[in-house]
Amino acid sequence: MNETFHPDTLARRRWMQALGGACLLSALPPALAARTRAPEHDGAALSLWPRDGRVPGGVARLSLGPAPQRPKVTTGDSQVLVLGDMIEWTAVVGVPLAATVGEQHVNVQTDKGTRALEYQVRAKKYTEQRLKVSPKTVDLSPEDNARYERERDHQQKIMATFSEPFARAADLHMRVPVPGRRSSSFGLRRIFNGQPRNPHSGMDIAAATGTPVTAPLPGRVIDVGDYFFNGGTVWLDHGGGLLTMYCHLSTTDCKVGDELKTGDAFCKVGATGRVTGPHLHWGVMLNRTMVDPALFID
Repeated sequence: MNETFHPDTLARRRWMQALGGACLLSALPPALAARTRAPEHDGAALSLWPRDGRVPGGVARLSLGPAPQRPKVTTGDSQVLVLGDMIEWTAVVGVPLAATVGEQHVNVQTDKGTRALEYQVRAKKYTEQRLKVSPKTVDLSPEDNARYERERDHQQKIMATFSEPFARAADLHMRVPVPGRRSSSFGLRRIFNGQPRNPHSGMDIAAATGTPVTAPLPGRVIDVGDYFFNGGTVWLDHGGGLLTMYCHLSTTDCKVGDELKTGDAFCKVGATGRVTGPHLHWGVMLNRTMVDPALFID
């Protein structure tokens, strides 16, 4: 009897293969097993995204096993993105840049109760820069500091967004939102006049003012604003706590509530906010944690 092979089934089995399900494929008839393997490109099997990188600023892909309903997974007070189906669920966990090396865990809630699922975080050394600059570039006036604090409170509410995960199984591969040279790496720590600043929480892509920025995945616009440090800014919600941020924009050609498809242009590169030249600052967030965008594209 011929089997109807739906794309969702292919995606599901690709996830299972990557997470240790190769034994399942070995039990299938050869012709069907060949159709369940990850597609090949130039002779090499394509990877699943995001890449599993259990380091500060990385992503941990954790197998949850089967369950009749999507498990609820939390880390601290944040809910975690869970993808898959009743045969195999996977938690996609953002690891904070401030995470300590060693054992970490998430809480997994199913119809059978709640359990802790441990994973190990490895050390990673990011680049550090020590700079001497004018004090006025690092010390805010009372007025600027008050504005920053108001905007920080608003941004924290945006970052807490958690909507229903998209039904896309293994499809988390992102398009780079703008062409250009990566001018500053994720995790870079700058020390100004001996004062350490927070590590760089996104990817900077050098591009000319006015260059269109496109959506890396389907998403919904959840914030459009002009902020002290970030300048013109847009946040997109891609479902399940997966958010992306675009900063220093010259133009925002969208409004809150707009639905975007992959490749849709919605803003333009600029040099607004606290910057020295035009570029796009692109951030990727999981469970309220900024993670390395390169894990979703390389």
